[in-house]
Amino acid sequence: MADFEVVRRIVISAPPARIHALIDNFREWTKWSPWEDVDPQLQRTYSGAESGVGAHYAWSGNRKAGAGSMELVSDDEREIGVRLEFLKPFKAANDVVFELNPTESGPTEVVWRMSGQQHGLMALLGKVISMDRLVGKDFEKGLTRLKAAAEA
Repeated sequence: MADFEVVRRIVISAPPARIHALIDNFREWTKWSPWEDVDPQLQRTYSGAESGVGAHYAWSGNRKAGAGSMELVSDDEREIGVRLEFLKPFKAANDVVFELNPTESGPTEVVWRMSGQQHGLMALLGKVISMDRLVGKDFEKGLTRLKAAAEA
């Protein structure tokens, strides 16, 4: 078993409330998620609350997209917590946090953080290729898209 953390940051010229609305409603993720291009036939299911704590999203797609779910587990104006569970291509459960930090000059710094533990095959793979290397570029792509959506 190995602990990991992946963190990426971006500064967005938009108020925290606008960015928050794009994160705490899973239906809005289609505008910015870095994984939207992975499978055009991706099947999505939304349940629970429309947004905020209790909102739930599940997906199932091709081999690369896999299957899993996300649930918003904490939500305030400056921090949104998500429980992320993968079912395919491997099983894993990770904690995701989005921090929205207003800056003195006006823009908002957004921090996307994922942490968890790697088990079994993923723990072995993690000794060769870090989680940061596996998903860091996806986080960067997603934050760039989030910036474009929030600043539009």
